[in-house]
Amino acid sequence: LFDGYQYNVVEIGDQCWFAENLRNEHYANGDAIPGDLSDGEWANAEDTNLGAQAIYSNDESNLANYGRLYNWYAVDDWRGLCPSGWHVPTDGEFMTLEMELGMSESEANGIFQRGTDQGTQMKSSPEDSPSWNGTNTSGFSGLAGGYRNYSGNFYDGGYCGYFWSASAYGANAWSRGLYGGDTAVGRSNDTQRNGFSVRCVRD
Repeated sequence: LFDGYQYNVVEIGDQCWFAENLRNEHYANGDAIPGDLSDGEWANAEDTNLGAQAIYSNDESNLANYGRLYNWYAVDDWRGLCPSGWHVPTDGEFMTLEMELGMSESEANGIFQRGTDQGTQMKSSPEDSPSWNGTNTSGFSGLAGGYRNYSGNFYDGGYCGYFWSASAYGANAWSRGLYGGDTAVGRSNDTQRNGFSVRCVRD
């Protein structure tokens, strides 16, 4: 139980993952994560390295399925975005997951769409609720939660899901993408001002 909500978890190889996107409004120490930011406030978060969260399209009906979107400053905050005993996965821990699902090490170290059907394995299936167009043989139950970009606009809800890692890359940070029209898994470094979904992995 974390911030009043019980998460489903799944073991994949030697790792234990949240099988749902984070939805908490508070850091692990109880401090509130700023939300309900206007487009301008969201865009200016980098000026103060302000951690922030949002619900896709500011529509509460999206919370149950997709959780919240967090900028990377919230991911990197010392107060902890995940509950005690858990953490936001590093870029390398995502690679471990992908290789467990059959991606080669050389593919895992690449960028943009990589692998064969690992994205399909990670996406929820048509039989799941909420559903997507994967097989979910991994149990990861990835969903198309979309994102909030650096200027505050929302994109790709229902079509793509993006997930932060805890690994910075210069002024950016590494992320993962699952796409409605693709079977692979995307890896890219994105501006830390973007709002992406977050999963936790056990320490």
